[in-house]
Amino acid sequence: MKIFISADIEGTTGIAHWSETEKSEKDYQYFQEQMNREVRAACEGAIESGANEIWIKDAHDSGRNIEPNKMPRNADLKIIRGWSGHPLSMIQELNETFDAIIFTGYHSWGGSDGNPLAHTMNTSSVNMIKINGEYCSEFMLHGYGAAYLKVPVAFLSGDKELCREVNRINENIATVGVNEGVGNSSISIHPDMAVELIKKGVSKSLKKDLSKNIIQLPDKFKLEVDYTTHGKAYKSSFYPGARLVSPKKVVFETEDYFEIMRAAMFIL
Repeated sequence: MKIFISADIEGTTGIAHWSETEKSEKDYQYFQEQMNREVRAACEGAIESGANEIWIKDAHDSGRNIEPNKMPRNADLKIIRGWSGHPLSMIQELNETFDAIIFTGYHSWGGSDGNPLAHTMNTSSVNMIKINGEYCSEFMLHGYGAAYLKVPVAFLSGDKELCREVNRINENIATVGVNEGVGNSSISIHPDMAVELIKKGVSKSLKKDLSKNIIQLPDKFKLEVDYTTHGKAYKSSFYPGARLVSPKKVVFETEDYFEIMRAAMFIL
């Protein structure tokens, strides 16, 4: 069994402030460790269910958060660090040969109150993103990418609001909610409990028939990006096919989902 894991940090257990996500800050080390523990737990759950090949995309910020020596050795393990610039972004190297994809440490969408760190992709220039009128999280953007490649989504861990969104998109996807946003605070479960639940959740999810876990893609797509400044919106409106619909909003429409991800690389 060949499994892909995409790992972020803003949905890691207990996280509540931006300083806890940045390598240059003293608060970061603890949450980097917890991120690594949760990714390792996902690997162990996958191995327990028969995975013999695992690819991990370090998908937070610099892409240099996962410590390879803390991952399990008893599988053909590959870790993708840094950013290639490929439109698949947080799921770089995913393709049709994978049996399932797992998301860890993911978080609510920009404009949500489900996480004090809620955002979608760009934290400085983008207020929120919608696809076909629905608020778009980083999970939706990349979960649709997995669907484009016909790869089922087996499991996700992150904040509770995102877990609810995931189950609205596909009720068969297993989720573990480790945090709950309340204003500018978070309420979390114990970090050891999170590790235990992630391992068990991944293991259980991969033992099921995953044919129903492939997200159903719409026939066509309308990407709306609401920017923090009119200047960024104006510049982005020159991307081929994009159009400015208000001083701070750009729209891009297509029937090919890969074109949405390609556009996102340039206009977000």
